[in-house]
Amino acid sequence: MPIERETIPFDVLFVGGGPANLAGAIRLMQLAREKNLELEVALIEKGSEIGSHAVSGAILNPRALVELIPDFLEKGCPIENRVRADAFYYLTRDKAFPVPVVPCYMHNHGFYVVSQSRLTRWLAGIAEEMGVNIFSGFAGKEPLFSTDGTGILGVRIGDKGIGKDGTHRSNFEPGVDLTASVTVFGEGARGSLFQEIAKKLGIDSLKMPQVYETGIKEVIQLPDDHYFTRSQANDIHFMGYPLGLYTPGGGFIYEMADNRISLGFLTGLSYDDPFLDPYDMLLEFKQHPFVMDIIRDGKVIEQGARTVSNGGFFTIPRLSVDGAVFVGGSAAMQNVPGLKGIHTAMKSGMLAAEAIIHAIESNDFSQHALDRYTELFDQSWLRAEIFEGRNFAAALAKKGPAKYIHLAAQYVTAGKGIRDVMPLEADYLTLKAKDARDKSGTSDKSAVDGVLLVDKLTGVYLSRTLHREDQPSHLLVHDLNICVNQCYETYQNPCTRFCPAQVYEFHIDETTSRRELRLNPSNCLHCKTCDIKDPYRNITWTCPEGGDGPGYKLV
Repeated sequence: MPIERETIPFDVLFVGGGPANLAGAIRLMQLAREKNLELEVALIEKGSEIGSHAVSGAILNPRALVELIPDFLEKGCPIENRVRADAFYYLTRDKAFPVPVVPCYMHNHGFYVVSQSRLTRWLAGIAEEMGVNIFSGFAGKEPLFSTDGTGILGVRIGDKGIGKDGTHRSNFEPGVDLTASVTVFGEGARGSLFQEIAKKLGIDSLKMPQVYETGIKEVIQLPDDHYFTRSQANDIHFMGYPLGLYTPGGGFIYEMADNRISLGFLTGLSYDDPFLDPYDMLLEFKQHPFVMDIIRDGKVIEQGARTVSNGGFFTIPRLSVDGAVFVGGSAAMQNVPGLKGIHTAMKSGMLAAEAIIHAIESNDFSQHALDRYTELFDQSWLRAEIFEGRNFAAALAKKGPAKYIHLAAQYVTAGKGIRDVMPLEADYLTLKAKDARDKSGTSDKSAVDGVLLVDKLTGVYLSRTLHREDQPSHLLVHDLNICVNQCYETYQNPCTRFCPAQVYEFHIDETTSRRELRLNPSNCLHCKTCDIKDPYRNITWTCPEGGDGPGYKLV
């Protein structure tokens, strides 16, 4: 029997509670006030509260924030620290060499260190004051397509109270249909609704594939007498060890308030070694003598993980369809060489809001009308900033000395480099078969102490991740035979390593030699690495029940 669902209409619906949508919602309400328009605006967030799924570096370039809220400091914006000076180091196994000239796109002097979790909660408070209806704990499960299948009518919220076997429990609640004249998709990198829309409407079919990095971030409490009391630079970036010269990625350490630091390590998912484990890279980075001198006697008090859309300008999809626009990480709005995405995400949401107001005034919500968003983007500083780093990700993915030749050429030619456009290869295509006897990228776990160096499961605990245990798995493995046969024999099941939360475990029965892939979906940090890196495209990440997942407070 078909489920009867309630339909709730809005003028504008924002899907996702990150910086892009929150800035977009605030800007929309500002414009509505200026034009004396009364709008019903809603924003849904799959996390239990705004900020609970927000994880980032994070250095904030305040450019977009100044445009949106000029008196943001007076309004109590939660700034952790101001960048006094930048430092950049190349690491070998036991040495740290300062790079004499910090690249211009990594000059952060005067910018702000922030917690993205706290920043988004603050933005949400302002949005609510302006009349935006914010609904946390509501997961968009599927987009609502128009009758002809060419446009978007809104989003269906996921059902609650479904048992592991798919049956309705006594507390079953059918999800409602939220409809809107315009739906704004700002789910962050690798949004599940965005992926479904892209597949059906082909909005990224003529673009380079989006590529990603997996970032694992910690907040570490330091003793009173710590490194930053004797160092001018409080914004430090690292490259080299443990990834080496030819795998994209690196580490960062930023000084926060109250003797805390933000430490993280990013691994480019273009890597080719199936035995590489991004979490191992974090542990090895932290054990480097130079890094350990900074964090010594500290304690990890929060940890999180997320993928970052790192492809740049040529991966930006079509930004509008009938009834919908795409903003933030979903739309690859990232300053790739500058390692910053908050201000770019915010500006994309603000530009989308201007286009939406124009569509409302003309009562035209077609793609043609909403293409004003693309026009505004093309005329903005946002496009110029992203365009300057347009080939950076492709150069980083190069192997051998050619990588650095391309990077140097881009640096002196404002992003053009030797070749424009440089091709990108999707991350799931880059693994190379490797004999199990040649395992590399596996670190010595003996130093893990549960305090400063924590294992994956402790990291999950520190993320405050919770899922209802008896719901259907939101991680869909389509063919387990591929896992236990092809993937095992060719790659030794890299999902057991690239997942930063130990969701995937592979077991071989000693008596029968039977192979089995076991899932622990309740550990999932919603980073979506598995959806991106699985070499067989055999794993699909979908939203669990609304409110499930991490519970970040500080990252």
